[in-house]
Amino acid sequence: MLSDWLQKHTPRLVTPQCHLCKLDKLPSDTHPRWCDCCLRLFEPTPRCQRCGLTTRVTVAQCGECLSKPPPWHRLYCVGDYTFPTARYIQQMKYADKFWLARDLAKLLASRVEHPAPLITSVPLYWRRYIHRGFNQSQLLANYTAQELGVKDEVLFRRIRSTASQQGLSKSARLHNLNNAFALRKQDVEETIPSHVAIIDDVVTTGSTVYQLCQLLLDVGVKRIDIYCICRTPEPSG
Repeated sequence: MLSDWLQKHTPRLVTPQCHLCKLDKLPSDTHPRWCDCCLRLFEPTPRCQRCGLTTRVTVAQCGECLSKPPPWHRLYCVGDYTFPTARYIQQMKYADKFWLARDLAKLLASRVEHPAPLITSVPLYWRRYIHRGFNQSQLLANYTAQELGVKDEVLFRRIRSTASQQGLSKSARLHNLNNAFALRKQDVEETIPSHVAIIDDVVTTGSTVYQLCQLLLDVGVKRIDIYCICRTPEPSG
């Protein structure tokens, strides 16, 4: 009977479930998407605060950054490109689950201690944007800015298509992206603050954000931070 079906299934319809373990969330759970138990899978690990790579203990700069510092000052991330963060990145980008950007941005924003007054994003080439229907980095910038109470603005455009970065070495990635980006406005130096954050979903070698940093430094930006969901080291070999 209908009354029996409603009695059996109504609690399941109205009780929120953890998106990861599928168990009922408790009223005490702090995140709208995950239960507190699964939320521990996203807990931060020790990293170099400059490049974002994992270290045995948290340090301001690792040995590599001391000898050859990147053009940015601080990198904030949720974790490496492993379970469960990699799963959500893949679902967001390739399964059209763009709404996951809000939940990932909430996690990212909780890591940022000193927000930049302006957040911008890595641009997509127009053909890829049309194919995907959205720019995941721009969505992350929108939601992260909302969480942090700062401004977000699209500062860059991609002026040429490039081959996939996957499988390329660091030097090949840099060459592949050479002259691939430009600032959207020529008079950007008159309106841009001295502290800017660039957001991307995944940072591996840093080749993409390196190119964007150079554009900002050229117009007088003094401090650049990188925000990302995953900071993954370059594959060995």
